[in-house]
Amino acid sequence: MDNEFYDRSTSLRLQLGYGIGHVLNDVCASLWFTYFLVFFHLVLEFTSTQAGNLMLIGQVVDALATPFVGYHSDHTDNYLSAKYGKRKLWHLFGTVCVLLSFPFIFMDCIGCSMAHKWAQMYYFASFILIFQIGWAAVQISHLSLIPELAEDPHVRTHLTAIRFGFTVFSNLFVYIITWIVLHMTGECDKEQVGPRDAWKFRHIVYIVLGVGTVASVLFHIFVSEGRGLRQQQPLIDYNDNNRVHFSIFRKGILYQVASIYMSTRLVVNISQVFIPLYLHKTLGLAARSLAVIPLAMYLGSLLAAGAQRLAPRSFTRKLNYFLGSVCSLAAFIWIYLDIDYDYKVYYIYVVAVLIGFGGSQMLVTSLSLTADLVGDRTEASAFVYGLMSFTDKLSCGAVIAIIQLYADGASSDYYRSVLSGVCGGATVLGLICTLTTPKLTPDQQVTDDNNPSINTIEETGPPTDLL
Repeated sequence: MDNEFYDRSTSLRLQLGYGIGHVLNDVCASLWFTYFLVFFHLVLEFTSTQAGNLMLIGQVVDALATPFVGYHSDHTDNYLSAKYGKRKLWHLFGTVCVLLSFPFIFMDCIGCSMAHKWAQMYYFASFILIFQIGWAAVQISHLSLIPELAEDPHVRTHLTAIRFGFTVFSNLFVYIITWIVLHMTGECDKEQVGPRDAWKFRHIVYIVLGVGTVASVLFHIFVSEGRGLRQQQPLIDYNDNNRVHFSIFRKGILYQVASIYMSTRLVVNISQVFIPLYLHKTLGLAARSLAVIPLAMYLGSLLAAGAQRLAPRSFTRKLNYFLGSVCSLAAFIWIYLDIDYDYKVYYIYVVAVLIGFGGSQMLVTSLSLTADLVGDRTEASAFVYGLMSFTDKLSCGAVIAIIQLYADGASSDYYRSVLSGVCGGATVLGLICTLTTPKLTPDQQVTDDNNPSINTIEETGPPTDLL
């Protein structure tokens, strides 16, 4: 009995420790996607095109860094990685990069605030480059730990749900802090965001980075990569390892899952980026809404995390994704059709919850599909996650830059059309890709050409048991 209690306690500690390992990335991503364009366009007064280009630079660097980090994370083999764990070593490297660069993104250009905006772009781009490399290292190393820590696909889904649950709480924390800072330092119920609010964003960044740093330290204390189930397996020859990496590109299932993941990330990220500008420019709402409406979105995400946890095992990946898509599509259609007073005051919160619920449901499912794609060949797990993230970051960056290119001088309804058209279209694309994925068996995943069970992933629902 004592041993059983000890195992259960260790498992809970491992789950919680793993979950908080991405909090620093989550709070930074929340600020990046929700307030980057707001800060650079409305506070620093860059043009829409300039702000969009800076975000594109970040997304391209992130897109290129993720497969690079993934490949080298899989191949890391030195004294430090043997003692500390190769995934955790890359996680530590990324954490340091994020902490040294992110604060400088959300503050005035030090020593060059009076310079031309195009000159300031080089200053901010240098910090964005360091931040995105670090962010990619943390993301890929943390995701690739899932197959290392669990064999059962239902448990992997559970770890993914825990990770996403902490992502939701991290975003809620960011929006609550933003609302508190805006509420206590001005009439946020009446005034819109402007250049005078630069110092407020700086203080918000300091607060959330402090919490993220503590979470990262606890992750490195509580999670021992050596406990992972995969660490007990014999080392794999590097020639075989390279063959696994390159053979992945010949598997059609990789491109199907990548399409699903890319479409889902477009829905989640594009809505998160442009909801604040939609509230500010299309609906003309005050600064308070830029914190409260995103907060409502992530309350919807929290509901989705609970729904996935309570859903029966009979719920398939396709059914979960379908339910999320329906909620998201309903919200984007509502945005396109409605703009009257009641919508601005009341129904916008319902729309926000629908977007959060649907996007969360879709994202957890797409991440679970990626974990299934990895299967038992965890020596290539970081590379697979890197490829998924590559499609996500590159597509999001390109779409955001194109949208911002035509934003200057556009009508007030421009961002309403963006949310309904781009996000709605991505939702439909993701749903089509998911529904057309063939029914697959539990023991099949992307490995190499010498393994007969290579071409499929398990279709199953969320877990009902703990790790």
